[in-house]
Amino acid sequence: MNQATSALPHSAPLDQIDFSDPNLLRDDTWHRYFARLRDESPVHYQAESPFGPFWSITRFDDIVAVDSNFKDFSSEPAILIGDIPDDMPAEMFIAMDPPKHDVQRRAVQSVVAPRNLAEMEVLIRSRVCAILDGLPVGETFDWVSDVSINLTTQMLATLFDFPFEQRHKLTYWSDIAAGTEEMTGGDVSTEERMEGLKECLQTFTALWHERKANPRDSFDLITLLQRDPNTADMVDKPMEYLGNLMLLIVGGNDTTRNSATGGVLALNLFPEEYDKLRADHSLIPSMVSEIIRWQTPLAHMRRRATRDIEFGGQQIKKDDKVVMWYMSGNRDERAIASPDQFIIDRENPRHHISFGFGVHRCMGNRLAEMQLRILWEEIMQRFRFVEVVGEPVRVKSNFVKGYESLPVRVHPV
Repeated sequence: MNQATSALPHSAPLDQIDFSDPNLLRDDTWHRYFARLRDESPVHYQAESPFGPFWSITRFDDIVAVDSNFKDFSSEPAILIGDIPDDMPAEMFIAMDPPKHDVQRRAVQSVVAPRNLAEMEVLIRSRVCAILDGLPVGETFDWVSDVSINLTTQMLATLFDFPFEQRHKLTYWSDIAAGTEEMTGGDVSTEERMEGLKECLQTFTALWHERKANPRDSFDLITLLQRDPNTADMVDKPMEYLGNLMLLIVGGNDTTRNSATGGVLALNLFPEEYDKLRADHSLIPSMVSEIIRWQTPLAHMRRRATRDIEFGGQQIKKDDKVVMWYMSGNRDERAIASPDQFIIDRENPRHHISFGFGVHRCMGNRLAEMQLRILWEEIMQRFRFVEVVGEPVRVKSNFVKGYESLPVRVHPV
């Protein structure tokens, strides 16, 4: 962390603070810095950063306005604050604008259609039960690896119909996809990312041809891409295929994985909310939405101004980077009462921006909510208390707002 950023958040001049610094998230010191932006400079231009100059959008309503306006604020060519390296220029529909975005998204949307979600619920519940029943009661263990990653990786393997015994590769590919210093301030080397993504592409290309040679009645994501005439030849466009694979892998991993951990931490930090939950399990659905808001698993999304535009009293130039800080918008007291508090029975718990807005709103939001709901339904059947017994270790990234580890101990009902 640079000297200005590490200074007290109320004393450092705003133009000397690097709001892209991944250590703000890793050290969980970001709150007061972004509160200052919301109060003093809600549309803020940072002239210098390791990722180049960019605008920070930090208030809830402003983020909604930018996210809903793809004509003036384009998702192309990337949604990260950093640029995608030229050596692996993967394309994905989240970094496309309509109409191409709509065509590719539509091809895979049905995997999370209500009918498919209803069928998945039984499978998800059986896997959640097996994971929770296998936890070492009375011993300290890592919630991230034993529960959060375990559950989401199993679900990803199901969505892709990926070889179950190799499912750990999905987690690895998700972790390296945007983990380099150049992209998000992470600590994955460019070489490791390139080699890992090459393996990912080779693996999924082989799966594509296997499915093509042996068609079946399946709703896995590869088969859905093959069935849609607009994406039936995507395997012949390797960077487009890889990009959409990584989008679906990361999207299916990070929201659920880090919210599954964030919920445990939040209930320990706000024990009165845990008491509410113990007294009334019907609060679980609203608590799930509150977890996703409070955690905000993806900290930001980037847009590109398509023209010179006045926004929030500032003059944004064509091609400027515009970064929507979702984590800040979800803590905006102008839009959410007591936003720093974790409150599981809010009147309108879905009033958050963790899933984005407009055409890019998260495709798998209902699946993420369902996994978390089932997880907590089964936790409350078994454990009176999932006790945090040590400090969380957070991911070094300005994009993924997540956890590497969280030591816990479970106490049976």
